[in-house]
Amino acid sequence: MNTSTLVDTDMLKTDSPAHSVDDASAPQYAISASANLQERRTRTLKHGDTFAVFDQRGDIGGELGNSEGLYHRDTRILSQFQLLLEDARPLLLSSMTQDDNAVFSADLSNPDLLVDGQIALRREQLHLHRTKFVWSGACYERLLVRNFSDAALHVRLTFRFASDFADLFEVRGEHRTAHGESSAELTSDHGVLLRYEGLDRIERATGLTFAPAPKTLTTGRAAYELALKPRETRRIFVRYGIADDALEWSGRNFYRQMRAARHALRESSSRAASVDSSNSVFNEIVRRSVSDLYMLITDTPQGHYPYAGTPWFSTPFGRDGIITALMTLWVDPSIAKGVLGFLASTQATAVESVRDAEPGKILHEMRHGEMANLREVPFGRYYGSVDSTPLFVLLLGEYFVRTGDIDTVRALWPNAQAALRWIDIYGDRDGDGFVEYYRQTKEGLANQGWKDSHDAIFHSDGRTAEGPIALCEVQAYVYGAKRHGALMAAALGHHDLASSLQAQAVALRQQFEQKFWLEDLSTYALALDGAKQPCRVVSSNAGQVLLTGIASPEHAQRVTDTLLTPAMFSGWGIRTVAMSAARYNPMSYHNGSVWPHDNGLIAMGMARYGHKHAAAQVFGALFDAASYMDLRRLPELFCGFLRRQHNAPTQYPVACSPQAWASATTLCVLQATLGLELFDGSREVAFYRPVLPEFLDHVHLRNLRLTGGSVDVLLHRHGNDVAVTVTRREGDVVVVVRY
Repeated sequence: MNTSTLVDTDMLKTDSPAHSVDDASAPQYAISASANLQERRTRTLKHGDTFAVFDQRGDIGGELGNSEGLYHRDTRILSQFQLLLEDARPLLLSSMTQDDNAVFSADLSNPDLLVDGQIALRREQLHLHRTKFVWSGACYERLLVRNFSDAALHVRLTFRFASDFADLFEVRGEHRTAHGESSAELTSDHGVLLRYEGLDRIERATGLTFAPAPKTLTTGRAAYELALKPRETRRIFVRYGIADDALEWSGRNFYRQMRAARHALRESSSRAASVDSSNSVFNEIVRRSVSDLYMLITDTPQGHYPYAGTPWFSTPFGRDGIITALMTLWVDPSIAKGVLGFLASTQATAVESVRDAEPGKILHEMRHGEMANLREVPFGRYYGSVDSTPLFVLLLGEYFVRTGDIDTVRALWPNAQAALRWIDIYGDRDGDGFVEYYRQTKEGLANQGWKDSHDAIFHSDGRTAEGPIALCEVQAYVYGAKRHGALMAAALGHHDLASSLQAQAVALRQQFEQKFWLEDLSTYALALDGAKQPCRVVSSNAGQVLLTGIASPEHAQRVTDTLLTPAMFSGWGIRTVAMSAARYNPMSYHNGSVWPHDNGLIAMGMARYGHKHAAAQVFGALFDAASYMDLRRLPELFCGFLRRQHNAPTQYPVACSPQAWASATTLCVLQATLGLELFDGSREVAFYRPVLPEFLDHVHLRNLRLTGGSVDVLLHRHGNDVAVTVTRREGDVVVVVRY
């Protein structure tokens, strides 16, 4: 491990910009497209640092290239778990993940079973019902087998299982030339232990326990011989997961563990405000969004943290966590508090090139797998994002405005100051007033904004932009960080600093308008490259500029209009780049696709400037898209093809689903159109020129909480206006409507 050293900050201000190590010409850490999540319609359960991905039968498949598995801390600890009936896969009747995401269930039956070419058992005589949940590092399963025929049956059920102990990046498609040692052993007549000692010298183990004991048990197979009378039901319980207490587990406590899992999800989601409306499909979308959000939230020593998404990003990401927290501040500010605490505790304190770390910089990504431990990938604790640091200060300021929690601001103020110093010193190495990014080693991410694909930042002729690169939305985040820094500094009594930060924000706004505005394109440049030349590309990044108020009102109007032209607006949402862009491809990750969270931030920005009907148009497109999605769940992204009558959105093959900021998007676009703000200091719930999208006649918001009270508010369409009625009030909370 390289020794970290502090850099003399006076040497960082130079007349010429620092340069990136090299320009990537091939995708970095790409996700293999052979793992098509949409085609398999996988199902996900998660608790803490453990998640499971099943097929619709509830199986974990053994095929190469699929993402199914039981994962713990970035390692697939079980790669196969399949149920067979007389060596055949049962027929799928139906399966579902319950609305609260606590339990997955699948109904199966027998196919026609042949002996010597003759049907020995006609199909659909046996009913197999699987119930699964994930809790405390393991997956628990109950299998009910019932004989619906009028004759006694003798059947053989088999569970096949295996673990490749693959690092998550291997599952995603990274190739490794060497691995550790695997072993397996029977621990009893009902238990198996699978072990792997990695090259990082960490032993990872998976325990499987069956109750009752199977007739035959090997290190890869458990077989039951069941004699079933007519209408008789038999139960089999299985636990598979980290091996801490697997050997002591028995089927008798399956129900106790399931109650605990349900209670934990119910307890966490009870913190959230709830939404009910006149539209039953929208209600389903909201319920799924909230359930997904709280399933993805993991408790850390610093509080609640929304992991980015399954299967590829079930870990803390700085940018994702902050944006999710911003989107849900009105629903549950404890998420923001947990995100802020965790990111403060992991804030960089020294220069470490291999991690792209510098003092004050906020985490990009944290991993615990073998490849990260061995630095085969740089993401053990990696800081290669240019926007997480200003977003951290922005979130702390927004949290303060929402909650008035001066104690948390005071506790995290040193971290905010360190982040602001990073912006001025390391973020702006050439002293031109803008924050740029570059990677310090060739292993780091070449692009370090939210569009971090290797080909995402380019010029109008398709040339890749050479760094250091100043993204337009990052300057907006910095503007917001400076303004919120000034607000918090004043609240803490640092008035000179507050005045200085406010003056810096004003100067940045003026310079941003001069350098980034593209008059002929009616938008802001995607970025400035290392030669300070604008990337003249119409992009969604310009929409995110509106989020913090850095844009002039005139330019905000023109950006809004540009984003809603057919070149940018697909009908399902705003594309990442316009159809006119040289690299436009509606099937790409960042160059023509539609990202729900991107649209959510844009809608919030539009609403900030009073363009509520534009925000409602974005809201309506996302609602329509979600109504077609499996489980009514907005995925990480989908393709940017033009909407056609009677067609559904085109899925992106390896999009994470659920994804935290996609789950939060429905909540934030609702807030944007309603103009909803909560101010704990004044005990005020405010609606600024509320608008209801066409698909909603009324919305009922319940449990809007402020310190010392809460309210329920009904918003109802009344002609062209929206009427606001308080239906319940507890404490001295005031509800106001401003037009």
